[in-house]
Amino acid sequence: MSAEPTTVTTSERSNLRRALFVFLILAALVAGYLSYLKIASADAVCIESGPFDCGLVLNSVYSEIGGIPIAYLGFIVDIILIGFLLVERRWLDQQIAVILYFGLALFAFLFSVYLVYLQAAVIQAYCPWCLTHEALVTLYFIGGGVRLWRVLQAE
Repeated sequence: MSAEPTTVTTSERSNLRRALFVFLILAALVAGYLSYLKIASADAVCIESGPFDCGLVLNSVYSEIGGIPIAYLGFIVDIILIGFLLVERRWLDQQIAVILYFGLALFAFLFSVYLVYLQAAVIQAYCPWCLTHEALVTLYFIGGGVRLWRVLQAE
């Protein structure tokens, strides 16, 4: 085994960036759907059996912070992260862009962990749409961590 650090090819960086775009666009679509449900006061298309009850989760006291639906906040964070990926190559210091992306993705991930806890322990019901968004947040957080690690290794 070599003691030299492995170099990451441009292709590998591009593939990770593309994967992050896919995760973020899917997350924004899910959060957009959940936001639409709040705006339209509509019911989610949802499995309503066993531990799944979208209505209970989406209308719980925990579905808003200061009167702002969490779905809106998730959508805004997803769009901001997409924006970071779109403009980072134009920034003077790409390292700062990667760090900012990671910081916001870390916040989103930690908040998602809290939301899963609320569904499991407090509300005692799950929303598949919410869990899908939280899984996508986990994926784009991990990808952001890999990118940050690569930037720090390059120094």
